[in-house]
Amino acid sequence: MTFYQFAGMRWCLKFSGEEKHFKRRLLSVHQRFADVPENVTFQGQNHIYLEDGQSINRAALAHDEQEMVEVFCADWGGDGYKTIQRIRLSPSENKLAATVKKDHHEETRFVLVHLEGISLPQKALLVLDNVLSFEWATDDVLFYSTQETLQSLQVFRLHLRDNAVQTDLVYEEKDPEFFVEVSRSRDQRLVTINCNSKNSSEVWFIDSRAPFSCPTLIQSRQPGLMYHVEHSEDHLFILANTGQGQEYQLLMTHLAFPSIPHWMPMFTPVPGTVIKDMELLQDHSVFTLKDSQCRLQIQILTSKEPYELKTLQFPHWACDLSPERVGSEKGRSFGFLLSSPVHSPVRHLCSPRTGQLSVTEEDTQYNSLPECHTTRLQAASQDGTMVPLTLFHMPALLQLSKSPLLLHVYGAYGMDLNMAFSPEKRLLLEDGWALTYCHVRGGGERGLAWHRSGSLLQKQRGVEDLASCIQTLHHLGVSQPVLTALTARSAGAVLAGALCNQNPQLLRAVILQAPFLDVLGTMQDPFLPLTIEERGEWGDPLVSSEHRDNIASYCPCHNIKPQFYPSILITAYSEDRRVPLSGVLNYVERLKKAIQMYNDRDCANTHVPAVILDVRPGADHFGPEDFHLSLNENARQLAFLYTELGLDHRKTQQRQKRRTNKHQVP
Repeated sequence: MTFYQFAGMRWCLKFSGEEKHFKRRLLSVHQRFADVPENVTFQGQNHIYLEDGQSINRAALAHDEQEMVEVFCADWGGDGYKTIQRIRLSPSENKLAATVKKDHHEETRFVLVHLEGISLPQKALLVLDNVLSFEWATDDVLFYSTQETLQSLQVFRLHLRDNAVQTDLVYEEKDPEFFVEVSRSRDQRLVTINCNSKNSSEVWFIDSRAPFSCPTLIQSRQPGLMYHVEHSEDHLFILANTGQGQEYQLLMTHLAFPSIPHWMPMFTPVPGTVIKDMELLQDHSVFTLKDSQCRLQIQILTSKEPYELKTLQFPHWACDLSPERVGSEKGRSFGFLLSSPVHSPVRHLCSPRTGQLSVTEEDTQYNSLPECHTTRLQAASQDGTMVPLTLFHMPALLQLSKSPLLLHVYGAYGMDLNMAFSPEKRLLLEDGWALTYCHVRGGGERGLAWHRSGSLLQKQRGVEDLASCIQTLHHLGVSQPVLTALTARSAGAVLAGALCNQNPQLLRAVILQAPFLDVLGTMQDPFLPLTIEERGEWGDPLVSSEHRDNIASYCPCHNIKPQFYPSILITAYSEDRRVPLSGVLNYVERLKKAIQMYNDRDCANTHVPAVILDVRPGADHFGPEDFHLSLNENARQLAFLYTELGLDHRKTQQRQKRRTNKHQVP
């Protein structure tokens, strides 16, 4: 399928030159931020390691200027594996295990190498296919889970002997709605087997001091009970949704009495604030939280009586917190990177004992944005619920009426919108765009109840939230419909596609990546890889007529009609096993027919939308990992936006240069 198959000639002739222009600009902005901090280093007992995506190098901790030596390379797995996915050091740092991935394929390969006793680099000691997660119990015992057809249901123990490798099955999940992963406690004591469905959890543990023992159940699964486990000094620290409104709180119990009757509450966030993550250090628990406007903060709780709670506030622009990798040592401080879509990562270090937050000075140079505003807003949805929005802009709020607006939405699976730094978003900001992130129901920004209120029979609420966000912005004088675009990927396309059917007049252009558009057709096919596992999110139309009717009421593919539509650029991937390509093709074909019928009926219509389907060969659901392929894709999207919104990129560049010169120091 060619890229221009569904595009009009008007659009195609202009597009080619625009794409080349934006590729040059994107390359320049990526080079500008090439040296920003990343989570590419981790530490063992005796060495520091640097990972660049394709290889791992290390140097001794005691010699700061010692030359780095390569200890692992992704292609040691053979057969074209190029990218490192996951890395784990054995407790005494004599072995390294990693999973590697091919371009355009989701399956991984597990590779094990020795780090001591022989010259480096070396060949792989062991290679296994379809390994998803893995953790060391001892230097010779490792536990791993496997994944096939996007399901993970089994956990194995790998015992490394002098001249042999023994593999034993230690856990097998019987319910296909559950997904199984292996993790390890921060203090390295417990290996945990985590079984999760869309609405319940079950965790088993294996003590590293007895790696050949059978897994011990912490708490059997119960409908609606979600929990996660950490360990310190013979005590389990449990994040469970047993708090008010079924939100997460911290509880504690002794390792010998792990079940729920023995769980004792330790920390419950104040109403309106929800726990997003927890790091367990030696004497403190460090919580990452979000408030009702999705602002990040840290709270630190001492792990022993008398309990003391400290709150640390972040810069107003902070939207994404990425914990730094940890080694095998017990942690006394919490390091992390803080960023936003337009603010590059800044490394922070939190000292729980003092409650101090320090910033690495050299990292701040990349965030010199004197005119950048981060505005937190709320939109009243159709049922009165207040929906948070995060808006980034260079002109003042009252000067945005003629600014182009790009909205972002997801609203599914209880996941937060991705708000990590993006050079592409920085480019748009500097060009005068307003960038808005809509934290609609169905996502996880405001906790588990926020997800529940936008899933299953309530999915339409997310569409209403999105419409209200756009209407609120326009009412406040932020842009206007002819300058408004929306972008979404994967399950976020459900809300975007439904909005195009229900309120198309709010938008001029839409970008969809790996889009889930045929919800009804997919959920009625039990032989697709994720249908059974995802019934907890969308419903089961094969069993429940109520679920079927509900899905049919909002499904983007099944509600297309002859009417005005915004222009749409769809990028799909031929090797995508999560979103069937047939559903995307069906959507595009129906949309083309509806637009043609509308145009034939309304001869006075001056807007003829471009419907462009770009099927990329080879790439999987997550898109290309190759930098230049990804750059091409982003350039194509920017060219589409500027073309469909009628923007002159030369004028936006001139405005950006004037702003830059204005703030340069003489």
